[in-house]
Amino acid sequence: MALVELGKQLRRANYHFVTPTPATIARVNARRGNARARSLTDVFGWNRPFNPVLIPEAILGAMRDAGVIEECASGLRSTLRVSSLGEQLYFHSAFPTEAADSVFFGPDTYRFARQLRACVPALARRVTRCVDIGCGAGAGAIELARMCPAASVHAVDINPAALTLTRVNALLADTRAVLPEYSDLLANVDGTFDLIVANPPYLVDEGARAYRNGGGDLGAGLSLAIVNAAIGRLAPGGSLLLYTAAAIVDGVDALRADVARRLERADMRWTYDEIDPDIFGEELDNPAYRTVDRIAAVWLCATKPASHQVYW
Repeated sequence: MALVELGKQLRRANYHFVTPTPATIARVNARRGNARARSLTDVFGWNRPFNPVLIPEAILGAMRDAGVIEECASGLRSTLRVSSLGEQLYFHSAFPTEAADSVFFGPDTYRFARQLRACVPALARRVTRCVDIGCGAGAGAIELARMCPAASVHAVDINPAALTLTRVNALLADTRAVLPEYSDLLANVDGTFDLIVANPPYLVDEGARAYRNGGGDLGAGLSLAIVNAAIGRLAPGGSLLLYTAAAIVDGVDALRADVARRLERADMRWTYDEIDPDIFGEELDNPAYRTVDRIAAVWLCATKPASHQVYW
């Protein structure tokens, strides 16, 4: 509740920050004159060290109550960042996100939310139970709760830190239908769902950090596991909305082919679109991507027939 109060204080101060990529944050923070914070956006967005006299007393007190201040060589520093998505504020991990249990928020979050806002309204009337797999900071679940007000919204993750911040961010957004729950995919939640959404990790990460590492072939493992889970757990007529990325090798999208095989065996209707042809280009310098042309952001919408039988 102390974090929720901090979020409210920042909202009263008209705080706003759109979070760019980690590479951009590193470049901007390295510029001359940016070593220390001069504003609230420097403290909570760019995550720079600060002098406590810079912070209004109500905000500084809320930070102390929430335990999100640490000492560093240049002064004090916030152990969480705060980002804007529309009118909402979201707490997420400090920069750089090097810890195994980091909770990520960035350009992928904005793309994911934009796609949800484009697709979910047409489905909302039929949705009474939905789930955000790998909820992270909770942006997908909170968007669902706002667009599907009659639905229960399960927000599942294997990272306890993510579930804590989802709970905080849902309270700050006043979306009480969001139910944070520990689950590996859908293993720990029962029943079927009218709508399943996910924005999973999709990169090859040498440190195997949960928020980045997709596993499998070129990071596609978790995305394919979500497709498999959705085939088995969607209610008749239910839909999967998946934002992920595909490694394109010699012009070929192997993820699309793998997804197509699974969905066609399940007799599901689906569309698959590249929504950004080139993201995280710096990853191509890593040995794991030595054969990859580019990494593309993709959007999958798949719907189970009202009368369903799977042929394996």
